[in-house]
Amino acid sequence: MINHQVYLGLGSNLGDGRKNLERAIRLIDDRVGQVTRQSSFIETEPWGFESPNKFMNAVILCETTKTPREVLKLTQQIERDMGRRKKSVAGGYADRPIDIDILLYDDLNVDEPDLKIPHPLMHERDFVMRPLNEIKLL
Repeated sequence: MINHQVYLGLGSNLGDGRKNLERAIRLIDDRVGQVTRQSSFIETEPWGFESPNKFMNAVILCETTKTPREVLKLTQQIERDMGRRKKSVAGGYADRPIDIDILLYDDLNVDEPDLKIPHPLMHERDFVMRPLNEIKLL
């Protein structure tokens, strides 16, 4: 089996953000593939919407044998299992216990309605680029 490298962006602003990220990382390690790198956790202001709740964010590197579509399905199931009820649609962001975004998958480019790799907005988001650069430079 070929191992692929997938970078995932994680965010949480409902409940205990640090514990939510730690739980999501454990679930990703169990279901998606081995988490081999993890950035520091950073606290950030909400991006794209107003909320009194700050976010806890991180980026991880996961080694997986799953396809991009399988990774998407598994990470969305983890979000649901952790209490997320709806996905952001057309910039309609809301508070959430966990958000998992596929940032990069090997050097693959995917442009489908529900799956875009590399993540199209990651370069606009300091809360993604700071932790991503932290672990990509290792």
